[in-house]
Amino acid sequence: MTLHWKLVVDCADPHRQAAFWAEALGYEVEDNSELIERLLGLGVITDSGLTADGKAWKGLQAVRHPDDPVDPESGIGLGRRILFQAVPEPKTVKNRLHIDLHAGPERRDAEVDRLKGLGATVLWTVQEPGSHHVTMADPEGNEFDVQ
Repeated sequence: MTLHWKLVVDCADPHRQAAFWAEALGYEVEDNSELIERLLGLGVITDSGLTADGKAWKGLQAVRHPDDPVDPESGIGLGRRILFQAVPEPKTVKNRLHIDLHAGPERRDAEVDRLKGLGATVLWTVQEPGSHHVTMADPEGNEFDVQ
């Protein structure tokens, strides 16, 4: 039996992180506005946990693969998905889990430049027998590799 899963990333600004990673991966930012409108209409939630426009959760934002199915009632992706959730504490140490982006040797440098344009920074480049990759940080300092 396989399990459905999502990667959850703790962060300070889930909307900024979702925007960055949606662009970086070619994913889509989830639209939960129909669910939010329905819950507001039923009185289940108040607008205090919502963004200023009332169309998204303040402390949560997810991105999903554009080819995967979506629950039509909630807008939640049912496949490859990353959920960014706001937490009060800042990042303090190196990630124990990170994402590897596989661009290939012919596209690696262009991909690094594109990601820098989105707000990522280069931390270091590794060139050793059997491995050549660039370790970068997203806008909140989370490490990832471009291979």
